[in-house]
Amino acid sequence: MTTLSKKDLISVSLLSIEEVELILTETERLKKCPRNINVLAGQTLAMIFEKSSTRTRVSFEVGMYQLGGLGMYFSSRDLQIGRGETIHDTAKVLSRYVNGIMARTFAHQTVLDLAKYASIPVINGLTDYDHPCQALCDIFTVYEHKGKLKGLTMAYIGDGNNVLHSLVQSCVKVGMNINYASPEGYRPLESVITEAKDVAKTTGSIITPTDNAYDAIKNADIIYTDVWVSMGQEEENQKRIKDLKEFQLNGELMKKAKPDVLVMHCLPAHRGEEITDEVVDGPNSIVFDQAENRLHTQKAIMKLLMAK
Repeated sequence: MTTLSKKDLISVSLLSIEEVELILTETERLKKCPRNINVLAGQTLAMIFEKSSTRTRVSFEVGMYQLGGLGMYFSSRDLQIGRGETIHDTAKVLSRYVNGIMARTFAHQTVLDLAKYASIPVINGLTDYDHPCQALCDIFTVYEHKGKLKGLTMAYIGDGNNVLHSLVQSCVKVGMNINYASPEGYRPLESVITEAKDVAKTTGSIITPTDNAYDAIKNADIIYTDVWVSMGQEEENQKRIKDLKEFQLNGELMKKAKPDVLVMHCLPAHRGEEITDEVVDGPNSIVFDQAENRLHTQKAIMKLLMAK
């Protein structure tokens, strides 16, 4: 297999096992390649941001440049979407101007509609439902450090959000086990877990829920956490911090983990909330390797979707 079967990258759940392997292989190859390989020379990526970003914007824009193309940033205020133009019309018009669309939005339906009506590739840069580019980057980063994926166990602690959805979808595609620890009211969607369990029947992955952070991490090879208060949830700030305080990734929790466990966080980190300084800056942390690999993984995705 040398290309993806679909024109878009919307969710890891929609990728085959072989396609996930292809993205990881291409990521590794591009990371080793000279920076400017010009496979997307003359092509343009429209980057739509309803949510602000550091890593997503910079990595996609730099990635397009390194592949020989151009990334164009648009906030909601820059496009007529913000003044009532339909997604249908926006997708149709952009398809006449550019070669691909990356969208970082609140509603997952926005990305689905862009993909439905656009005749060019659409990449999900993040929605409230999932974060596929991040999870694919995370799996690649684990492979870099561990030299394998199948049979490893990832433990996710904290808010069962869009990042966890994509991590579960990714782990089962590569034969990794995943434990997740979240309190009542902060657990992932059951539909995501049910779908992932069906894939796990093929790959042998085990998905284990718990409400205890110590139980989740004690035999894990990787511990992962994410912010407790995402964009759009600011009014819930104090409640979320109170409800999730027992799920902080700190030095005491790390004492219960394997000595060689990897610590991951997709950033930005709210230091002192979901993770402490001693952990995010500690010897087990690979969070900045993750951040770098967003660039390489997304270059692979854009090349596989957009190269002629």
